[in-house]
Amino acid sequence: MLLYLCKRLVLAVTISVTAVTLLFLMIHAVPGDIASILLGPRATPEMKAQLYQQMGLDKPLVVQLATFFGGLLHGDLGFDVFSQRPVADIVLEQLPYTLELILASILWAAAIAIPLGCYSAVRRNSAMDHIVGVMAVSTIAIPSFVMAVYALLIFAVSLRWLPAIGAGEGFADELIHLLLPSFAVGVGWVGYIARLLRASMLETLGENHIRTVRAFGVSEWRVITRYALPLAILPTVTILGVGIAWLLSAAVFVEVVFARPGIGALIVQAVNSRNYPIVMGTVLVTTFLIVIATTVSDLVNAALDPRIREEL
Repeated sequence: MLLYLCKRLVLAVTISVTAVTLLFLMIHAVPGDIASILLGPRATPEMKAQLYQQMGLDKPLVVQLATFFGGLLHGDLGFDVFSQRPVADIVLEQLPYTLELILASILWAAAIAIPLGCYSAVRRNSAMDHIVGVMAVSTIAIPSFVMAVYALLIFAVSLRWLPAIGAGEGFADELIHLLLPSFAVGVGWVGYIARLLRASMLETLGENHIRTVRAFGVSEWRVITRYALPLAILPTVTILGVGIAWLLSAAVFVEVVFARPGIGALIVQAVNSRNYPIVMGTVLVTTFLIVIATTVSDLVNAALDPRIREEL
Protein backbone atom coordinates (compact mmCIF):
# COMPACT_ATOMS: atom_id res chain seq x y z
CA MET A 1 0.00 0.00 0.00
CA LEU A 2 2.91 2.36 0.75
CA LEU A 3 4.39 1.78 -2.72
CA TYR A 4 1.01 2.42 -4.32
CA LEU A 5 0.65 5.62 -2.29
CA CYS A 6 4.05 6.87 -3.47
CA LYS A 7 3.19 6.16 -7.10
CA ARG A 8 -0.11 8.01 -6.81
CA LEU A 9 1.55 11.00 -5.16
CA VAL A 10 4.19 11.20 -7.92
CA LEU A 11 1.43 11.05 -10.53
CA ALA A 12 -0.55 13.74 -8.71
CA VAL A 13 2.46 16.07 -8.56
CA THR A 14 3.17 15.49 -12.26
CA ILE A 15 -0.42 16.28 -13.22
CA SER A 16 -0.43 19.40 -11.03
CA VAL A 17 2.81 20.75 -12.52
CA THR A 18 1.57 20.10 -16.06
CA ALA A 19 -1.79 21.76 -15.36
CA VAL A 20 -0.18 24.81 -13.75
CA THR A 21 2.22 25.23 -16.70
CA LEU A 22 -0.55 24.95 -19.30
CA LEU A 23 -2.79 27.34 -17.37
CA PHE A 24 0.02 29.86 -17.03
CA LEU A 25 0.74 29.74 -20.77
CA MET A 26 -2.97 30.02 -21.68
CA ILE A 27 -3.43 33.07 -19.46
CA HIS A 28 -0.48 34.77 -21.17
CA ALA A 29 -1.82 33.79 -24.59
CA VAL A 30 -5.09 35.68 -24.05
CA PRO A 31 -5.22 38.47 -26.67
CA GLY A 32 -5.23 42.09 -25.59
CA ASP A 33 -3.14 44.35 -23.42
CA ILE A 34 -3.78 43.47 -19.79
CA ALA A 35 -2.63 46.91 -18.64
CA SER A 36 -5.14 48.67 -20.89
CA ILE A 37 -7.90 46.34 -19.71
CA LEU A 38 -7.15 46.86 -16.02
CA LEU A 39 -6.27 50.56 -16.08
CA GLY A 40 -8.72 51.71 -18.71
CA PRO A 41 -8.29 53.69 -21.93
CA ARG A 42 -6.88 56.75 -20.16
CA ALA A 43 -3.85 54.89 -18.83
CA THR A 44 -0.54 56.56 -19.61
CA PRO A 45 2.54 54.63 -20.76
CA GLU A 46 4.13 55.30 -17.37
CA MET A 47 1.13 53.77 -15.58
CA LYS A 48 1.22 50.71 -17.85
CA ALA A 49 4.96 50.26 -17.30
CA GLN A 50 4.46 50.48 -13.52
CA LEU A 51 1.69 47.87 -13.64
CA TYR A 52 3.78 45.53 -15.78
CA GLN A 53 6.66 45.86 -13.34
CA GLN A 54 4.35 45.31 -10.37
CA MET A 55 2.92 42.13 -11.92
CA GLY A 56 6.32 40.95 -13.15
CA LEU A 57 5.19 40.98 -16.78
CA ASP A 58 8.28 42.91 -17.91
CA LYS A 59 10.44 39.80 -17.43
CA PRO A 60 10.90 36.92 -19.93
CA LEU A 61 8.18 34.27 -19.93
CA VAL A 62 10.51 31.57 -18.59
CA VAL A 63 11.50 33.82 -15.67
CA GLN A 64 7.83 34.59 -14.98
CA LEU A 65 6.99 30.88 -14.93
CA ALA A 66 9.90 30.08 -12.60
CA THR A 67 8.90 32.95 -10.31
CA PHE A 68 5.32 31.74 -10.28
CA PHE A 69 6.32 28.19 -9.32
CA GLY A 70 8.59 29.59 -6.64
CA GLY A 71 5.67 31.53 -5.22
CA LEU A 72 3.45 28.44 -5.30
CA LEU A 73 5.94 26.53 -3.18
CA HIS A 74 5.51 29.23 -0.52
CA GLY A 75 1.73 29.50 -0.96
CA ASP A 76 2.00 32.79 -2.85
CA LEU A 77 -0.51 33.18 -5.70
CA GLY A 78 0.26 36.82 -6.34
CA PHE A 79 -1.68 39.99 -5.50
CA ASP A 80 -5.08 41.24 -6.54
CA VAL A 81 -4.62 44.17 -8.90
CA PHE A 82 -7.53 46.17 -7.49
CA SER A 83 -7.41 45.55 -3.74
CA GLN A 84 -3.67 44.79 -3.48
CA ARG A 85 -4.53 41.86 -1.22
CA PRO A 86 -2.85 38.47 -1.59
CA VAL A 87 -4.79 36.26 -3.98
CA ALA A 88 -4.34 33.30 -1.64
CA ASP A 89 -6.16 35.14 1.16
CA ILE A 90 -9.06 36.07 -1.13
CA VAL A 91 -9.41 32.51 -2.47
CA LEU A 92 -9.14 30.89 0.97
CA GLU A 93 -11.91 33.18 2.25
CA GLN A 94 -14.30 31.84 -0.40
CA LEU A 95 -13.11 28.22 -0.56
CA PRO A 96 -14.94 26.93 2.56
CA TYR A 97 -18.33 27.96 1.14
CA THR A 98 -17.75 25.95 -2.03
CA LEU A 99 -16.35 22.95 -0.16
CA GLU A 100 -19.32 22.79 2.19
CA LEU A 101 -21.70 23.04 -0.78
CA ILE A 102 -19.97 20.19 -2.62
CA LEU A 103 -19.64 18.05 0.51
CA ALA A 104 -23.29 18.51 1.50
CA SER A 105 -24.45 17.78 -2.05
CA ILE A 106 -22.51 14.57 -2.46
CA LEU A 107 -23.22 13.29 1.06
CA TRP A 108 -27.00 13.52 0.85
CA ALA A 109 -27.00 12.24 -2.75
CA ALA A 110 -24.88 9.20 -1.82
CA ALA A 111 -26.89 8.55 1.34
CA ILE A 112 -30.05 8.20 -0.78
CA ALA A 113 -28.57 6.67 -3.92
CA ILE A 114 -26.56 3.82 -2.35
CA PRO A 115 -29.57 2.16 -0.63
CA LEU A 116 -31.67 2.72 -3.77
CA GLY A 117 -29.01 1.13 -5.98
CA CYS A 118 -28.63 -1.87 -3.69
CA TYR A 119 -32.39 -2.38 -3.45
CA SER A 120 -32.80 -2.11 -7.23
CA ALA A 121 -30.15 -4.77 -7.74
CA VAL A 122 -31.59 -7.15 -5.15
CA ARG A 123 -35.18 -6.58 -6.39
CA ARG A 124 -34.37 -6.53 -10.07
CA ASN A 125 -37.27 -5.67 -12.42
CA SER A 126 -39.49 -4.77 -9.49
CA ALA A 127 -41.66 -1.66 -9.38
CA MET A 128 -39.03 0.18 -7.31
CA ASP A 129 -36.35 -0.79 -9.80
CA HIS A 130 -38.35 0.79 -12.63
CA ILE A 131 -39.07 3.90 -10.55
CA VAL A 132 -35.38 4.35 -9.77
CA GLY A 133 -34.56 3.94 -13.47
CA VAL A 134 -37.04 6.64 -14.49
CA MET A 135 -35.84 8.93 -11.69
CA ALA A 136 -32.22 8.44 -12.76
CA VAL A 137 -32.86 9.47 -16.35
CA SER A 138 -35.01 12.41 -15.27
CA THR A 139 -32.56 13.88 -12.77
CA ILE A 140 -29.47 13.35 -14.94
CA ALA A 141 -31.14 15.06 -17.91
CA ILE A 142 -31.88 18.28 -16.00
CA PRO A 143 -28.89 20.70 -15.78
CA SER A 144 -27.96 21.92 -12.32
CA PHE A 145 -28.59 25.60 -13.14
CA VAL A 146 -32.12 24.76 -14.34
CA MET A 147 -32.72 22.79 -11.14
CA ALA A 148 -31.39 25.74 -9.14
CA VAL A 149 -33.72 28.23 -10.81
CA TYR A 150 -36.81 26.06 -10.36
CA ALA A 151 -35.91 25.19 -6.76
CA LEU A 152 -35.51 28.89 -6.06
CA LEU A 153 -38.83 29.79 -7.66
CA ILE A 154 -40.80 26.97 -6.01
CA PHE A 155 -39.40 26.61 -2.49
CA ALA A 156 -38.15 30.17 -1.88
CA VAL A 157 -40.41 32.45 -3.92
CA SER A 158 -43.73 30.62 -4.15
CA LEU A 159 -43.85 28.52 -0.98
CA ARG A 160 -41.41 30.65 1.03
CA TRP A 161 -40.20 27.61 2.93
CA LEU A 162 -36.50 28.32 2.54
CA PRO A 163 -34.30 31.42 2.11
CA ALA A 164 -33.51 32.47 -1.44
CA ILE A 165 -30.05 34.04 -1.32
CA GLY A 166 -26.96 34.29 0.83
CA ALA A 167 -25.04 31.83 3.00
CA GLY A 168 -26.58 32.63 6.38
CA GLU A 169 -25.03 33.52 9.71
CA GLY A 170 -24.51 30.96 12.43
CA PHE A 171 -24.47 27.18 12.15
CA ALA A 172 -28.23 26.56 12.03
CA ASP A 173 -28.86 29.44 9.62
CA GLU A 174 -26.05 28.25 7.34
CA LEU A 175 -27.56 24.77 7.20
CA ILE A 176 -30.93 26.20 6.19
CA HIS A 177 -29.35 28.35 3.49
CA LEU A 178 -27.44 25.29 2.27
CA LEU A 179 -30.53 23.14 1.62
CA LEU A 180 -31.61 24.55 -1.74
CA PRO A 181 -28.12 24.97 -3.26
CA SER A 182 -27.03 21.47 -2.21
CA PHE A 183 -30.28 20.07 -3.59
CA ALA A 184 -29.67 21.76 -6.95
CA VAL A 185 -26.10 20.43 -7.17
CA GLY A 186 -26.67 16.93 -5.80
CA VAL A 187 -30.05 15.86 -7.17
CA GLY A 188 -28.59 14.76 -10.49
CA TRP A 189 -26.18 12.46 -8.69
CA VAL A 190 -28.91 10.49 -6.91
CA GLY A 191 -30.09 8.70 -10.03
CA TYR A 192 -26.61 8.50 -11.53
CA ILE A 193 -25.04 6.83 -8.48
CA ALA A 194 -28.06 4.56 -8.00
CA ARG A 195 -27.94 3.24 -11.58
CA LEU A 196 -24.17 2.86 -11.54
CA LEU A 197 -24.26 0.96 -8.24
CA ARG A 198 -27.14 -1.19 -9.46
CA ALA A 199 -25.20 -2.33 -12.52
CA SER A 200 -22.07 -2.98 -10.49
CA MET A 201 -24.02 -4.80 -7.78
CA LEU A 202 -25.73 -7.10 -10.30
CA GLU A 203 -22.35 -8.06 -11.71
CA THR A 204 -20.86 -8.64 -8.26
CA LEU A 205 -23.80 -10.74 -7.04
CA GLY A 206 -23.25 -13.10 -9.95
CA GLU A 207 -19.60 -13.82 -9.11
CA ASN A 208 -18.43 -17.17 -7.75
CA HIS A 209 -17.33 -15.98 -4.33
CA ILE A 210 -20.83 -14.60 -3.65
CA ARG A 211 -22.35 -17.95 -4.58
CA THR A 212 -19.89 -19.64 -2.23
CA VAL A 213 -20.81 -17.34 0.64
CA ARG A 214 -24.50 -18.00 0.08
CA ALA A 215 -23.83 -21.74 -0.01
CA PHE A 216 -22.47 -21.49 3.53
CA GLY A 217 -25.82 -20.14 4.68
CA VAL A 218 -24.78 -16.53 5.29
CA SER A 219 -27.77 -14.20 5.57
CA GLU A 220 -28.67 -12.16 2.50
CA TRP A 221 -28.20 -8.88 4.39
CA ARG A 222 -24.64 -9.84 5.34
CA VAL A 223 -23.91 -11.06 1.81
CA ILE A 224 -24.89 -7.67 0.40
CA THR A 225 -23.31 -5.39 3.01
CA ARG A 226 -20.20 -7.39 3.87
CA TYR A 227 -19.19 -9.14 0.66
CA ALA A 228 -20.94 -7.55 -2.34
CA LEU A 229 -21.18 -3.83 -1.54
CA PRO A 230 -17.43 -3.19 -0.85
CA LEU A 231 -16.63 -4.47 -4.36
CA ALA A 232 -19.68 -3.08 -6.14
CA ILE A 233 -19.11 0.42 -4.79
CA LEU A 234 -15.62 0.73 -6.35
CA PRO A 235 -16.83 2.30 -9.64
CA THR A 236 -18.96 4.71 -7.64
CA VAL A 237 -15.99 5.84 -5.56
CA THR A 238 -14.00 6.43 -8.74
CA ILE A 239 -16.82 8.42 -10.32
CA LEU A 240 -17.21 10.54 -7.18
CA GLY A 241 -13.52 11.44 -7.31
CA VAL A 242 -13.63 12.37 -10.98
CA GLY A 243 -17.01 14.04 -10.50
CA ILE A 244 -15.48 16.79 -8.34
CA ALA A 245 -14.80 18.65 -11.59
CA TRP A 246 -18.48 18.41 -12.52
CA LEU A 247 -19.52 19.45 -9.02
CA LEU A 248 -17.25 22.51 -9.15
CA SER A 249 -18.69 23.57 -12.48
CA ALA A 250 -22.21 23.09 -11.14
CA ALA A 251 -21.30 25.12 -8.05
CA VAL A 252 -20.39 28.08 -10.29
CA PHE A 253 -23.95 28.36 -11.60
CA VAL A 254 -25.61 27.54 -8.28
CA GLU A 255 -23.58 30.12 -6.34
CA VAL A 256 -24.52 32.78 -8.88
CA VAL A 257 -28.23 31.85 -8.82
CA PHE A 258 -28.42 31.83 -5.01
CA ALA A 259 -25.99 34.76 -4.58
CA ARG A 260 -23.78 32.60 -2.37
CA PRO A 261 -20.13 33.37 -1.72
CA GLY A 262 -17.67 30.80 -3.00
CA ILE A 263 -15.09 29.94 -5.62
CA GLY A 264 -17.68 29.90 -8.41
CA ALA A 265 -18.97 33.37 -7.69
CA LEU A 266 -15.40 34.62 -7.30
CA ILE A 267 -14.42 33.26 -10.73
CA VAL A 268 -17.40 34.94 -12.39
CA GLN A 269 -16.61 38.29 -10.76
CA ALA A 270 -12.92 38.02 -11.68
CA VAL A 271 -13.67 37.17 -15.31
CA ASN A 272 -16.16 40.03 -15.64
CA SER A 273 -13.61 42.51 -14.25
CA ARG A 274 -10.65 40.96 -16.16
CA ASN A 275 -8.91 40.35 -12.86
CA TYR A 276 -6.44 37.79 -14.18
CA PRO A 277 -4.51 37.15 -10.91
CA ILE A 278 -7.78 36.12 -9.23
CA VAL A 279 -8.75 34.00 -12.24
CA MET A 280 -5.37 32.29 -12.13
CA GLY A 281 -5.56 31.68 -8.39
CA THR A 282 -9.11 30.30 -8.38
CA VAL A 283 -8.52 27.98 -11.34
CA LEU A 284 -5.31 26.71 -9.75
CA VAL A 285 -7.08 25.94 -6.48
CA THR A 286 -9.89 24.10 -8.27
CA THR A 287 -7.29 22.15 -10.29
CA PHE A 288 -5.55 21.09 -7.09
CA LEU A 289 -8.91 20.07 -5.60
CA ILE A 290 -9.65 17.85 -8.58
CA VAL A 291 -6.20 16.23 -8.42
CA ILE A 292 -6.55 15.63 -4.67
CA ALA A 293 -10.05 14.19 -5.07
CA THR A 294 -9.01 11.74 -7.81
CA THR A 295 -5.96 10.68 -5.80
CA VAL A 296 -8.06 10.08 -2.68
CA SER A 297 -10.62 8.05 -4.68
CA ASP A 298 -7.83 5.88 -6.09
CA LEU A 299 -6.44 5.30 -2.59
CA VAL A 300 -9.89 4.38 -1.28
CA ASN A 301 -10.33 1.93 -4.15
CA ALA A 302 -6.93 0.41 -3.43
CA ALA A 303 -7.84 0.04 0.25
CA LEU A 304 -11.12 -1.70 -0.62
CA ASP A 305 -9.70 -3.93 -3.38
CA PRO A 306 -6.15 -5.33 -2.94
CA ARG A 307 -6.11 -6.36 -6.63
CA ILE A 308 -5.70 -2.71 -7.62
CA ARG A 309 -2.54 -2.42 -5.53
CA GLU A 310 -1.08 -5.55 -7.08
CA GLU A 311 -1.61 -4.30 -10.64
CA LEU A 312 0.73 -1.29 -10.19
